[in-house]
Amino acid sequence: MVRPEDSRPSRLAALGRLPRGVWALGLVSLFMDMSSELVHSLLPVFLVTTLGASALTVGLIEGVAEATASITKVFSGALSDRLGRRKGLTLLGYGLAALTKPFFPLADSAATVFGARFVDRIGKGIRGAPRDALIGDLTPADLRGAGYGLRQSLDTAGAVAGPLIAIALMALLANDIRAVFWFALIPAVVAIAILVVAVREPQASSSGEAGTRIRLAELRGLGRFYWGVVGAGAVLTLARFSEAFLVLRAESVGLATTYIPLVLVVMSATYTLSAYPAGALSDQLGRRRLLAAGFAVLIAADLVLATAARPSIVLVGVALWGLHMGLTQGLLAALVADASPTRLRGTAFGLFNLVSGVLLLGASVLAGALWEDIGPSATFYAGAVITAVGLAALVAAPRSVRSPTHAA
Repeated sequence: MVRPEDSRPSRLAALGRLPRGVWALGLVSLFMDMSSELVHSLLPVFLVTTLGASALTVGLIEGVAEATASITKVFSGALSDRLGRRKGLTLLGYGLAALTKPFFPLADSAATVFGARFVDRIGKGIRGAPRDALIGDLTPADLRGAGYGLRQSLDTAGAVAGPLIAIALMALLANDIRAVFWFALIPAVVAIAILVVAVREPQASSSGEAGTRIRLAELRGLGRFYWGVVGAGAVLTLARFSEAFLVLRAESVGLATTYIPLVLVVMSATYTLSAYPAGALSDQLGRRRLLAAGFAVLIAADLVLATAARPSIVLVGVALWGLHMGLTQGLLAALVADASPTRLRGTAFGLFNLVSGVLLLGASVLAGALWEDIGPSATFYAGAVITAVGLAALVAAPRSVRSPTHAA
């Protein structure tokens, strides 16, 4: 029998052992996501009702924006490996995101929104892989699930706060969406300040083989486990499409405009509450079973959203959607870190996000086309079918496959 003192750290003990830099990066994510979701919680309705865009246009804007972010991550991740430094690229990415915030309230056309979202997502792409690799550099291997789970939880705590602030401001400012958008600049500036002051790069990330050229043969050496993780992330991305369609679904069943941000509040709250526990639990029990549970929860979310006829039922589906995010996103990040050596970690995250981003573009455009041609239910039924295929493949995969051990 295993004695308690011989077992792996409890979830609370793991939380206390995480480095300060991981907490700081989590707070940076919290404030920037607060800023972004304050805008994003209202942006689909703003595009459709104020600027006259179609659901297909919304899907195209969101898909191109996210694909751009993911493609950029490949180059920023590889560059961070080559330089052996990650903080500078992370700061550049967050800075670009902050600079785009004034363009949303000033937008007079869907094209302006598209441009702002495009630059904002370039910023996300620049920061994403170096930041995730930096967390892997900072965090001991036996705490990686907890480290990535904490960042996801703090990130989505910001995604809860942003829409709540949007609801309060919509009520205070008589549903003036443009006026509400201006407030997004404040938390964005706070995020930049925390990153500059509180994040220190570990010495290890600038030593060793930094500056050497990464060769194609080494990328092939990432191995079957890594590409299996990429495949799992790809299926989830293809099935999930943009959260903008959750907002439009709530609006389609009659949720009042003032309360539209509540959709992302509910999604992000369940995401926040589940991401850290799921990550910490995966350090103890393994990541595969929790990942399969995340697939199953997404199927349930899609079916609820496809059949919903009232705002309250849509919010149930949205809560399940957030739970699936908590069960999968931090785990996938931890799996990428598990499967990649330190000197290729930024590149590994970049490639992972490239595949996911390209598929998100296709998924969002497909979702918009199904919405326009058949109806909202078709969008979510399609997501359920794709997820079910992915779950079947995950269950059928050989159970002997395990994460390789790399130096942290």
